[in-house]
Amino acid sequence: MRKILHIDMDQFFAAVEQRDRPELRGLPVAVGHDAARGVVATASYEARRYGVHSAQAMVTAKRLCPQLTVVEPRFQVYKAVSAQIHGVFHEYTDVVEPLSLDEAFLDVTENKKGLELGVECARQIKRRIREETGLTASAGVSYCKFLAKIASDYRKPDGLCVIHPDRAQQFIDRLAIERIWGVGRKTAERMHRMGIATGADLKRCSLEHLRQEFGKMGKVFYDFARGIDERPVITEWERKSVSCERTFATDLTEPQQLLTELGRAAGKLEGRIAKSGFEGRTLTLKVKYADFRQLTRSMTVDRVLRTKDDLLPLATQLLAQVDYSELQPVRLLGLGVSGHAEKDVPGLHGHQWVEMELEFLPW
Repeated sequence: MRKILHIDMDQFFAAVEQRDRPELRGLPVAVGHDAARGVVATASYEARRYGVHSAQAMVTAKRLCPQLTVVEPRFQVYKAVSAQIHGVFHEYTDVVEPLSLDEAFLDVTENKKGLELGVECARQIKRRIREETGLTASAGVSYCKFLAKIASDYRKPDGLCVIHPDRAQQFIDRLAIERIWGVGRKTAERMHRMGIATGADLKRCSLEHLRQEFGKMGKVFYDFARGIDERPVITEWERKSVSCERTFATDLTEPQQLLTELGRAAGKLEGRIAKSGFEGRTLTLKVKYADFRQLTRSMTVDRVLRTKDDLLPLATQLLAQVDYSELQPVRLLGLGVSGHAEKDVPGLHGHQWVEMELEFLPW
């Protein structure tokens, strides 16, 4: 049986700032740009009590918490601390799958310390991270990635939780359908219309029925309802796309304004393609309106897209398919190049996970 850990740093960016600036400890803190179009990157637990959360508009965060302290992000510092944390991971295993600067999956089935229990690996890693960085991490332990991720959120902050194979099905049966990985808002609404509200309800659905309703994701839902997740911890990723985007200081409505920004985006994307060496043939335009509605338009050609001269004519054609006006101003514009690879199933990062009472078993 595999032993999979999910390690998630607690309020990572905010925790680093509170560590380095003692005067911020105990205060509601948001890391992000304090500007009209600023967005919260991370909020401290003190700020979260007021409803402040990641990806929230900074103006909204400040309205919810007038005493909020906004700190400009220091990404080079966060990257350096993340490197320290990953150094700790590799003391135990080299089978590490980074999801972001502050979270990763680890396969400790065969670990460098020769520890029999996954929970003991997690306990030691948490202790070493605290010793090395002065920060706390929450850890989840289970036999698959799906359940390890859920477990890591169970006792935050500074939590440690195991979902044992013998208790996994009981846990999944009680799981609200919205908390299952891959079930977004629209899918959840559709499932509720089908009478599916929990993992137990999902388990009662046949594979054929789920495939008819949800296509390839139907098999994923069928397996998850039964505690099946064979995905390995992946140590090397093949890049599937290169992209860039920009949120404007003021909303744009004029064609010439948008064409100018499109040219800038194409130039920036050319640089990123050259730096990464990526080869793709599909160009995607992303547009976000002032009311946060979002749409994308894509086009695939029979040649590799590398330069601004390759990108801009196609991007202009895609923009012509988008409606914008004084009534529909544009807040954000983005461009991305991807290959012909089959679209991946949505990832785990950023998904919301359930917190339920479980018996803690050593494993």
